[in-house]
Amino acid sequence: MPTLTREIREQLLTYDQEFQKLTQLHSEYESQLRQLSQASYLNLEDLQQEATLKKLKLRVKDAMERHIAQRLHPPAAR
Repeated sequence: MPTLTREIREQLLTYDQEFQKLTQLHSEYESQLRQLSQASYLNLEDLQQEATLKKLKLRVKDAMERHIAQRLHPPAAR
């Protein structure tokens, strides 16, 4: 991750409540996925939950990346 992106991420974590929420959600989904992966056997419900968590985690990560991109490339003033 380039330094500028890392700096923007740190700023957003400090000042942007929505970004903080997204980061927390991403972390929670990751934790739940980690718990599932430690099971020796996953039934159908577990596999469905795993797929859902992966999709949710990806959506949250995409939203976080959009926040960073908006900071990197703010819309032009008219």
